[in-house]
This record gives sequence, C-alpha cells and structure tokens, in this order.
Amino acid sequence: MSSSSSNQMWGGRFANAPDAIMEAINASIGFDKRLAAQDIAGSRAHAAMLAAQGIITDSDAGAIREGLLTVLSEIEGGTFEFSTKLEDIHMNVESRLKEVIGDPAGRLHTGRSRNDQVATDFRLWVRDQLDMADASLTALMRALLAQAEAGADWVMPGFTHLQTAQPVTWGHHMLAYVEMFGRDRDRVRDARRRMNESPLGAAALAGTGFPIDRHMTAEALGFDRPMANSLDAVSSRDFALEFLSVASISAMHLSRLAEELVIWSSAQFRFVALSDRFSTGSSIMPQKKNPDAAELIRAKIGRIFGANVALMMVMKGLPLAYSKDMQEDKEQVFDAADNWLLALAAMEGMVGDMEANVPALKSAAAHGFSTATDLADWLVRETGLPFRDAHHVTGALVAKAEAKGCDLPDLSLEEMRAVHESIDETVFDVLGVHNSVASRTSFGGTAPVRVREQVARWKEALA
Repeated sequence: MSSSSSNQMWGGRFANAPDAIMEAINASIGFDKRLAAQDIAGSRAHAAMLAAQGIITDSDAGAIREGLLTVLSEIEGGTFEFSTKLEDIHMNVESRLKEVIGDPAGRLHTGRSRNDQVATDFRLWVRDQLDMADASLTALMRALLAQAEAGADWVMPGFTHLQTAQPVTWGHHMLAYVEMFGRDRDRVRDARRRMNESPLGAAALAGTGFPIDRHMTAEALGFDRPMANSLDAVSSRDFALEFLSVASISAMHLSRLAEELVIWSSAQFRFVALSDRFSTGSSIMPQKKNPDAAELIRAKIGRIFGANVALMMVMKGLPLAYSKDMQEDKEQVFDAADNWLLALAAMEGMVGDMEANVPALKSAAAHGFSTATDLADWLVRETGLPFRDAHHVTGALVAKAEAKGCDLPDLSLEEMRAVHESIDETVFDVLGVHNSVASRTSFGGTAPVRVREQVARWKEALA
C-alpha cells in the first residue's frame, strides 16, 4: 500500500509533514489496527445509510461496500501494509480504499468524523469482548458446578482468617465461586446493555448538516439506539471504564480462587491435584509440581487493575469534547481484555481438570476443633445454657483437648462432664464432621441437601 502524500488526508491546512518524533507520538496504528473489523463494519453501515438518504449514489455505495470487503480480506489475510504515516486504522483503511476504488472512497467520510468513527469502533470492539467474557464466565461456572455436584457430600474444613473454622462441604465451597462469577456475568450483561448505543453520526462534536439517519446505522450495527447527545457521543469513555471495572471485579474473584488452588495444591494441604496441563516442574527439584497457571492468573490480575486506574487518570481532567488524550484509552483496554479472557479460560481448564483429595479434605475437616460451634449449639439446645455460657464451656473443653494433644471428639465423657455436668453421651452425635455439615440446613447453608438444591437451581439457570 502506498503511503505517498499520507498526511494530505488532513487537507491543505498544513504545509509541512510532521517530523519523526511527532509521527511516533501521534500514530496509533500499532495498536488500533485491532479495530479493523469494527472500523470496516461501521463504514459499510455508514455508506449504506448515505446512499439510502440520497447523500451519495448507489453506485458509489456499491463500490465502497465491495472495496471495504477487499480491504478487510487483505487485513485478515495478512497482506495489508499498515503505515504509521497514516496515523490510525481509519486513515489506513480509507487510504487503501482509495487505491482500490478511486474517487468514491473520498465520499465515504461524508457526514462523519474520526471522532465518532473511533468511538463507534471502540464500542463495537468492547461489546464483542463483553460477549466473549459472558461465554467464558458461563463455561467457568459450569466447570465449578460439575465439581459442586460431584462433591456435595465431601467434607472439608471451612476457614476464616485461614484458620480452621467449621466443616463445610466441597460442593458448598465450589458454589460460593459460582455465585461470585454469576454476579460477574450479571455485571457483564448490565454493562453491555448500558453501552449499546451508537455514536456514529455525531460527527466531530456537534452533529452534521447532512440529512443522515442515525437510527438506520445504529440498527445496522446492532445498537439499541443512537446516542442522544453528540458531545457525549464522541467524548465519553465510561463504557470502557465500566468494562475495566467489571473486568477488575471478576479478575479479583479469579485471583482469590487462584490463591486457594495454590494453597490447596501444596504438600502441606494436599487438598487438590492439578493436572499436568496447568502445572510445571522445577529445573532442579524433581519432586516439584508447580501450580504455575494459578500463579500467573494471580499476577496478571494486576495488569487489569492497573488498566482501570490508568484510564481513569486519562479521562479525569478532560473538558468536552474530544481530546487527543483519549487515544490512550485503547492499549489499556486491549491488554486488560486479553488477560481477563485468558485468565477465565485458564481457570476453567484448571477447575475442570482438578481432582479433590477427598480423604485429605475429610481428615483436615476433623482437626482444629472444627466442631466447637456444634458443641456450643448442642449445649444451648440440650442443656438450656445461654449461648455465651455455652461458648465459655466449649472454650474450656477446647483448652482441655489442646492440653491433652487431641481433638474434641477424643475427650472422654467423664472429661467433658468435669467441665459441665449436664453433658451426656449424645454430645458425640454432633462432634462428627458429617453430622456437623448435615445439620447446617438453613437456606444457603452447607448441608448436602441445600447444596444439591443450589446445584439444581444453577443447572437450570445455565441450561
């Protein structure tokens, strides 16, 4: 593709071409070429509308349509030659279009500006990423749901402060993440609905005097409606910020799960075995199997958080309408989208492949005085003690077991009665971890019967 008289796309205002430094800081083609498909889709919709409104001829519109398809095929085929002298994807496409079809290419830009053009392209691109994130989140939720269904009865320790708290079921723990990622998916869908308005036709900032039909182009591009204010249309990037916000919250959830997988797969826990597909070995220690995929997810999340903050800083001081600062929006969003979607795919793979070590889970659940709360509750129910008194008695029994080097179920009835004489042999019914989880039947509780109800609800929701 020729780049001769490249900056003449600006018109006759400038006598001299920009020097190399200005070209380097001004050009965005190095990254915004990712918008090629969206740019060409927007241009095709715009050309069809111009013809329908009688602003350009049908023959010019046909030539533009076919020429744009040629340019797209060149880009997708890897034969297109991008030029930094042409600054951005819009100028690169239009310049090549002129080489392909001649004069009709010059009529394509009637009634629009690069300002509304890039705003449209970027919205279309972000919308595509939200759709992919929706599908990826759904796949991850299904993988977690399969784990939850398989392990509805598996007992494991529940933690607070990373200290053993109470027994829970594996299924209950997996469903906690289904709920989190379900809210992430709701945020994705909500963000998509809010951003699905078309900037195309807002032109530079004030609209245009040509009799364009913005509703036609909005419908052609799958938008719900055109944006109602031309200043807002070209200068708003809150759709990108909302995308980064949604991605950041979801990434935080991914990082929490990744952290648990790192801990759980350690030799000290042995709660799960991750597949070889998502682990690596050590160059020097042959016994090692490292959860590298989980660690990389945990690290990549920082890039997504950083992108969110960076774009906030770009936008925070900009007066209406468009400023060149806004060219700095895309690299942040591109990078965040790539890493979010990659992290979602990697997590789905790890969750789908991981195998729970059920005996290790059960053994860990039975240690750390995990049924102390069950003992306190039993004292309230069976002996009529106020809960605070029952809490004190249970604490004394925990201290006794700790001094003896055993767990609560290992204390004899006589040792328990020495602390409180009302305790009888039925207390041992609540000190087993399976009895403990089975008793937690409140809505949202860890009892297997509740877990299976929630599994059924989510299976229907994801069907």
